[in-house]
Amino acid sequence: MTDEPLVPRTRCAPDEWLDTLTRLHDEGFTFFDFLSAVDQTDQDEDPGFDVVAHLYAYEADGVREVLASTRVPDGQPVRSLTAVWRGAAWHERETHEMFGIDFEEFDDRTGLGMRPLLLPDGFEGTPLRKSFMLAARASKPWPGAKDPSDSHVGAAKKAGRPARPRRKLLPPGVPPESWGPR
Repeated sequence: MTDEPLVPRTRCAPDEWLDTLTRLHDEGFTFFDFLSAVDQTDQDEDPGFDVVAHLYAYEADGVREVLASTRVPDGQPVRSLTAVWRGAAWHERETHEMFGIDFEEFDDRTGLGMRPLLLPDGFEGTPLRKSFMLAARASKPWPGAKDPSDSHVGAAKKAGRPARPRRKLLPPGVPPESWGPR
């Protein structure tokens, strides 16, 4: 197995984001596939959000692709790609809504600016950030017949040994027990 990534990657500084992607467009990467972000705010060194764009270049001898990314500190905007790819508008609106990342010079040709896309009216928060507390996970019981942390009880009884209770584990996204309904 090789350490080489399956898809070539290019990384740039946040202030070089638009220039780097414009250069890739000029090099033939004219098909914009997607843009999203990865929450890396819990990193010790260089915390922030990785904004990632996936691009394709269709050529006579095949297809090339590239992942372009930049690390944006929390609260710092990144320049919009809508001047290069009109289809980036939907992705930037989604990334803004889910992560709270602002896109400077965003223009989807409607004149309405950055606005909600997927979440219901009045929704507060950015649900794809690691810091976002999933209230529904804390207030609703675990679905199914029993809690997954109880699965050892049946195995212990079958083996003829006493079942020791396990510490209850919370599913991912559930806040500490000090938060939510009791």
